[in-house]
Amino acid sequence: MPETNSHIQMGSLQPRNDSLISTVPTDRKMPALDTAPNRPSDSSIVENFVLRSIMNRIFRSVKIVLFSDKINLLIPFGPLAIVVQNSSNQQGWVFILSLLGIIPLAERLGWATEQLACYTGDTVGGLLNATFGNATELIISMYAMKNGMLRVIQQSLLGSILSNMLLVLGCAFFSGGIVHHNKEQVFNKGTALVNSGLLMMAVMGLLFPAVLHFTHTELHAGKSELALSRFSSCVMLIAYGAYLYFQLTSQNNMYSPINEEDGNQDGNLVDEEAPRISRWESIVWLFVLTVWISALSEYLVNAIEGASVSLNMPIAFISVILLPIVGNAAEHAGAIMFAMKDKLDLSLGVAIGSSTQIAMFGIPFCVVVGWILGYPVDLNFQLFETATLFMSVIVVAFMLQEGTSNYLKGLMLLLCYLIVAASFFVHKDPKSVEDSP
Repeated sequence: MPETNSHIQMGSLQPRNDSLISTVPTDRKMPALDTAPNRPSDSSIVENFVLRSIMNRIFRSVKIVLFSDKINLLIPFGPLAIVVQNSSNQQGWVFILSLLGIIPLAERLGWATEQLACYTGDTVGGLLNATFGNATELIISMYAMKNGMLRVIQQSLLGSILSNMLLVLGCAFFSGGIVHHNKEQVFNKGTALVNSGLLMMAVMGLLFPAVLHFTHTELHAGKSELALSRFSSCVMLIAYGAYLYFQLTSQNNMYSPINEEDGNQDGNLVDEEAPRISRWESIVWLFVLTVWISALSEYLVNAIEGASVSLNMPIAFISVILLPIVGNAAEHAGAIMFAMKDKLDLSLGVAIGSSTQIAMFGIPFCVVVGWILGYPVDLNFQLFETATLFMSVIVVAFMLQEGTSNYLKGLMLLLCYLIVAASFFVHKDPKSVEDSP
């Protein structure tokens, strides 16, 4: 019995010892064996952190740019225009949808330019606003030139000048005068007169080829007009380059408000104008939005003729009135916002600056590009269009000569634009799109 008990005890104790020997050490070693190969290295942790940071920044940037403004609700109309174009032949709907789709893109392009301008200062910022604000019109002009629609180029650029001078500036003066009805708003009269002089020079460049053509006084019929247009375009580009140099060197405070000291005392000014995206994000968004606008502009230009027939509207009215309103969406919103903040110098820099840039750079640029590519783009905008531009520049010059603004001046400019729009609605273009090479 003792031997049996001892055997039993030994037998009962042996498994217990085996279990202790087999389980305890293995339990201690297994976690190390299982997790050691799966433990992330320091470099992978850093890579994952950087990747998450980049993705969060991208999502934040997309949210700010594309989902922070109610006008962005129109963005889906752009892809919808492409779907309608590829699924049906309803050019009227393609034109309308493309028009609506470009509006928020043009506004966002101007907004991204303003964000970039926060890092560049007032002078360069004003030039950037004018440059990228007119990018839509230049893109549409390039596609029109590609399709041989030379009259659309002339009329859309002319309409952009008229829209900026009369509609955009009129809305700025009117809204600023209503908000600040208890005082007279002022702006830099010298800057306004310089821009008015450049606009008059542009009128001269457009007037002489038209007069030469319609008086039949060309030395070489069919050639002198084009040669004069190309020579005048080169001169206008040189004049605009000198104007830019003058702005950047001699007039560094050109786009600064006259009452800047009062504005700087406002503690909320820094918060209101603080950039919401970084410098490089602004540059990337400018590139993305420009490409997006280019894609929609092709559908827009291709649908102009069909839209003219289906909507029963003259091509001249579509080119001079409708297209520039879309292209000037950014300028329109910016000029009104600055005027309501009593920064009329910035409003003039956007509205009149854009008109000056189109007149002295956009139009001559298209003539020179057409010269290089073999398209006979000239400065003969026909007598009706040239006379309209001449009278509009005269009216705006008189409004700016005092250096003051009120809601009455803005209302007069708006009414002048209504007269211009009605005139082009009943105007029959003697040189139709079909006659263009």
